[in-house]
Formats: sequence, C-alpha cells, structure tokens
Amino acid sequence: MITYAATSDLLVTADKDSASADRQSRAEPRARVKMSQLRAATTAARFPGAPSDASPQEATNGLVVRPLRMLKVFRKPGGHAFAKMPPKQFGDTWLPVIDRQAGWVRVLLPSRPNGATGWLRKTGVELRTSPYLLRVHLGSRTIDINYEGDSIGTWPVAVGKPATPTPTGRTFLLGSVVDDDQSYSPVILPLGAHSDSLDTYGGGPGTVALHGWPDTSVFGSAVSHGCIRVPAEALDRLKQVPLGTLVIVDDK
Repeated sequence: MITYAATSDLLVTADKDSASADRQSRAEPRARVKMSQLRAATTAARFPGAPSDASPQEATNGLVVRPLRMLKVFRKPGGHAFAKMPPKQFGDTWLPVIDRQAGWVRVLLPSRPNGATGWLRKTGVELRTSPYLLRVHLGSRTIDINYEGDSIGTWPVAVGKPATPTPTGRTFLLGSVVDDDQSYSPVILPLGAHSDSLDTYGGGPGTVALHGWPDTSVFGSAVSHGCIRVPAEALDRLKQVPLGTLVIVDDK
C-alpha cells in the first residue's frame, strides 16, 4: 500500500469524431453540466454509482488514452456526466480502453469502487497502444509480464495478507513515483485499484501499488497490506512499462 505524506497535486493529436455523433453529444442537455460541478476522478475520489466493469478478467487490445484537457466522464455515450478526468495525476493520466463506440471510448477509472468505468469523448484524447499486459496471480503469488502477447518473465511476489487482500479484477498502471521519504523501493508504481479492507493507509486513500521490497524472503508470501511487492529484476522491467497498461489480478 502506498504511504502518502500528501496526495499528489493534479498537476497530440486527437482522433476526429464523426460529425453526427458530435452533434448528438452537443445537443444532449445533460452534457451541459458545468465542469466545476463535477468531482475529479482521481485515486482519492469515490463514485459509488459509476458503471462497473462487466469483464474483470478479460484482456484488451492494449489501447490506452490520455485526456488532452479536463474532460467530462459520462455514464454512457451522450448521457449523464458524473465526473471529470484530469490530464495529470501521477504525471500524465493514461487510461486503458475497455470498449468503444462511434466517437467514444470507455475507460477504467482510477477511483473507488474498484472496477469503476466511464465514457470519454474521443475528440478530447490522445490514443496509443501499449504492447504490455501484466498479470498478477494471487494463488501462485506470481507476476507475469507479457510483451506483444508473449511472456518475457514470471517472478514470485508478495501479495495482500488475508486481512488486507489484494483486490482482483482489471486495473492499470496509473503512475510512477519516486519517494525520497521511504527506503523500501526505488520507485513506486500506483495502480488504479484500492484496498477493499482499508479506506485509508498512511495518510492516503488506500491505493494499491507495485513496488520493491528489501527483504527477499517475503516473495511468494501473502504478507502485505494489499500492495504487490516485486523482486528488483521484475521492478526494473516494470519501470519500462508505459502508463495506462492493463493489469489483470486473478486468484490463480
């Protein structure tokens, strides 16, 4: 679990939308909700009524998006805006795409509850494809790093103990943080997932992360507060993985 001294401050080319979808979006009365009335979908936010991820163990084609500006987040294309997505959180905000419609992309959110999703207008985002997919297996307590469909390595990891388990489902690499106030990991990689047991941890919102650990005897054990502790070699590989990359956590 990430320990926070303080929550990080919210610090191109966009695809062209179809004219008809854009006109429909502008004509939708609910889309006129003021941006100032919406809460930012950050790791510290909670949206209990957000649409949930219906396929929490399904891999995607690797498409990820970056908001080019503050964008409204909708329950469905052309529907209700219930949040706003900032272009920066832990650096640039990159989100995995789990569904698409003409002029719209559905993304995983970095907010509670786990598996929360929302729709963004495609005109407001940059798109790219991550060649990576990360799989964390809680049963075998391993992490598998895949590149272009092939495994490039599997390592033992430490996962959440029974009282504070690592949550399962689809999430993603939200950021990369160097924290000089801690000594257990040269870099911390927060995910878009949160502990289901802890509302807060270390002054932060209970964000789950991938990070190193100096005591190598923990690898292969369930001993953490929900974070995934990885060996140094795995962490070096993970530092090369682009933000927004999909992470699938299962019970295998």
